[in-house]
Amino acid sequence: MNRTPSKARAAIWMSGWLLQLLIIAIAGREATRELNVFQLMELRSSIGFLMLCPLVLRAGGFAAMATTRPRLQIGRNVSHYVAQLGWFFALTLIPIGEVVAIEFTMPIWTAILAAGFLGERMNTGKVLAILLGLIGVIMIVRPGVSSANPGQLIALGAAVLFGASIAMVKSLTLTDSSLKIIFWMTVIQSAFGLVPALYVWVWPSLHIWGWIVVIAFCGTFSHYCMARAMLYADATIVVPMDFLRVPLTALAGWLLYNEQIDLLTALGAALILSGNLLNLRSPSASPPRVRMSA
Repeated sequence: MNRTPSKARAAIWMSGWLLQLLIIAIAGREATRELNVFQLMELRSSIGFLMLCPLVLRAGGFAAMATTRPRLQIGRNVSHYVAQLGWFFALTLIPIGEVVAIEFTMPIWTAILAAGFLGERMNTGKVLAILLGLIGVIMIVRPGVSSANPGQLIALGAAVLFGASIAMVKSLTLTDSSLKIIFWMTVIQSAFGLVPALYVWVWPSLHIWGWIVVIAFCGTFSHYCMARAMLYADATIVVPMDFLRVPLTALAGWLLYNEQIDLLTALGAALILSGNLLNLRSPSASPPRVRMSA
């Protein structure tokens, strides 16, 4: 089935990604009151696998999930899993503002990797979108200026791995369906994280199980939305839309936890939105049409 390049459709799918990550941030804040991150990530992947099973069976069963690029599937998921661990570990070493600011260098690494390995073109609009987004994020989180330390290096490594993961997803969409990509994400990450999860295992309370199910659903299908967005636009167009996650999270914090939004936060959000609008309106080389199953 041919997919015609469309920035509008990519933006719609990315809105699903953003909404579900916002929900994960809230649910994760509640679930980690009781659970270790290793266990939470394992439950997310294993329950997400069970949630995918009806879609897998409808698409032809497990045999239809066979991939011709197992090494890239493994590489993508190991990169993503390690990046998640690095991000959480960095939170224990440096202020959260610095972690988030460094994390949002991820689109730079994605753009570089996509241009270098996928042949995507960089133009003025894409570069300005990335720059405006980074400036906006820095205005919101306002990281302190300090000498490099291990926490900063770990956060930077996580950002690079997140960028590599996104670039590999874009490459995988050329041959594998979105469902197949997410199927292998749940399988590989469940296997990769099983031993450390068992080591720290505690049985969640009934209340926390509810949050776990929410995280499993959003953690699985948010990546489905991202993979679908990649079908309709270059990674260098899709990824900068993720900058909106910062002001949206700030808004949720204000509504749910009474966290105040100051003037710099509002200005940063405006810059992020401006960068994304510029990116969506700027001319770009259309990605090739992709033949793949739904």
